[in-house]
Amino acid sequence: MIYFDNSATTKPYPEVIEAYMKVAEQYFANPSSIHFLGSEVEKLMTQSRVLTASLLEVKPTEIVFTSSGTEGNNLAIKGVAFQYQNRGKHIITTSIEHPSVLEAYKQLEALGFFVSYLEVDQNGRINIEQLKNTLRDDTILVSIIHVNNELGTIQPVEEVGKILKNYPKILFHVDHVQGIGKVPLQLKDSGIDLCTISGHKFHALRGTGILYIRDGLKIASLMSGGGQEMGIRSGTENVAGIVSMTKALRITLEKINQGGADHLLQLKKALLSGVRQMDGIIVNTPDQDSAPHIINFSVQNVKPEVLIHSLSKYDIYVSTQSACSSKLAQASRVLTAAGLGEERAKTAIRVSFSLDNTVEEVKTFLNVLTNIVPKLQEAMR
Repeated sequence: MIYFDNSATTKPYPEVIEAYMKVAEQYFANPSSIHFLGSEVEKLMTQSRVLTASLLEVKPTEIVFTSSGTEGNNLAIKGVAFQYQNRGKHIITTSIEHPSVLEAYKQLEALGFFVSYLEVDQNGRINIEQLKNTLRDDTILVSIIHVNNELGTIQPVEEVGKILKNYPKILFHVDHVQGIGKVPLQLKDSGIDLCTISGHKFHALRGTGILYIRDGLKIASLMSGGGQEMGIRSGTENVAGIVSMTKALRITLEKINQGGADHLLQLKKALLSGVRQMDGIIVNTPDQDSAPHIINFSVQNVKPEVLIHSLSKYDIYVSTQSACSSKLAQASRVLTAAGLGEERAKTAIRVSFSLDNTVEEVKTFLNVLTNIVPKLQEAMR
């Protein structure tokens, strides 16, 4: 099997599954319980929080465990909007955010908030000057995705953070779901106030996530209950998921720092070199300022779902849009927003690597693609 859909989800590391099973079996008590077993589970969760904070180079009190990137995005965006709406109701984001961000803003717009959507160029990048010109006295939040989940474009979030340091009443949220473990991002002293991370993007289990909230920042809770996670996210904690996610994060960051980043770039270069030699294929991912693990290209005159099913027969798995939108038979919203045209937006394919993929897999994929694309193009004329 060749699995090139890692931006949708990654295969959990064996060590992660082992950790989950051990904690689920031996540390099953509620961490809020005051008996001995409950306190042991609480200690285990505290250790995970401390280690996670150390890996991200932030404080343990700045780590809130969530169930997903979607929950983290909603908690960050709505939590800020509800907490600081007395300052203003203007929010800034981009036109190519993940659906969990865009849908959250649609809900806020229905509640009377005003959202400005920054345009992007053909590389999928925002214009810093447009951002500056969009800031207003009543702006309370800027939310920008770090690595776009379809194009792989890296947004200049560090530059945005520096600008927003001059506006202490404007908070800055970054969706780091696709960047974690592939594209470095320093949270401390970067101007970032909130940052969303999802566990299953770096070989943890689904149902796990992290929301970084800068120390001293208060946001409104979206769920009422027992006040877990420092009162920000009520609900009995998924301790087995948290412990195993921490292990996945440690392993991933160790791998990326021990040659993993160069390995991903090698895979990307090999794939780009191959597809650029094929007739009828246009690369959409920009050459500059793009992540090493995401490649987006369009196959002219071939419906992406047809190509995906054809590749599946060879036990090769890729995707179209983000996993949340991939079953919708429509043009890519991201590519359309980037001005790449409807035809490219309707025929886009996304290949996304993990550190476990190999150059040999890329070569096999290119050989299969070379074989089946002309046949599909001929059949669909």
